[in-house]
Amino acid sequence: MAITDYEKVTSTVQLGKIARAARKKQGLTQLDVAGLAGKSNRFLIDLERGKETLQMQMVIDVLTLLGLELIIREKS
Repeated sequence: MAITDYEKVTSTVQLGKIARAARKKQGLTQLDVAGLAGKSNRFLIDLERGKETLQMQMVIDVLTLLGLELIIREKS
């Protein structure tokens, strides 16, 4: 999955795929990101698989670490 300038996210699975693509684009392993983010490797696995019950702040922290930002706007 390529990361575009803007990506409409409609599921946790899609968000996980975007996070995985960003990680791989940077040449990082799940263990690398987990260590840098202070999270467990299990958390990274769950995030990339789209687990629905992850803590939102932890997800935002990892996205930020990967150079991604979460933007909310009204539907057009």
